[in-house]
Amino acid sequence: MPRKPNSMYREIKGPAYCRREYMGGVPASRITQFEHGTKAEYPVRLSLRVAEQCQIRHIALESARISANRFLAKKVGQSGYHLKIKVYPHHVLRENKIATGAGADRISEGMRHAFGKAVGTAARVSRDQEVIAVETSRNHFGTAKQALKRAAVKLPSPCYIIVEKGSGPAK
Repeated sequence: MPRKPNSMYREIKGPAYCRREYMGGVPASRITQFEHGTKAEYPVRLSLRVAEQCQIRHIALESARISANRFLAKKVGQSGYHLKIKVYPHHVLRENKIATGAGADRISEGMRHAFGKAVGTAARVSRDQEVIAVETSRNHFGTAKQALKRAAVKLPSPCYIIVEKGSGPAK
């Protein structure tokens, strides 16, 4: 069966469903690492924030992480930045598999409020919540901003970037 489009899971509907100990067969999150680069005191901090509340699937978060990290590692090098994913996909997504083929309309007739099977996880984010943070030096500011723009394309909500003063001394 083909996977349903991600746009079906974008809106937040109903209460969170995240108690994994009560359910079996929840697919593992695709996010392999939540932090990249070198932890240090950097003078510039950029954060990618979502403009409206939504659910971000773990696949979209992983895609955004890969694109931002690859761009930064190529342009800046591993020691010139620190990237961190700030959200975790706790919410378990369920999908009711629809039968296809001859006579499928009769089989699916009594499935009004079907519970569904776990197909993935998503992070529920509220409006103006930080999703990805990058710390870097002043001379790599433009590169970090471009990396966050590339990551924002992968996310389901419109995003914006906020520039803050970092944790380190100004150079």
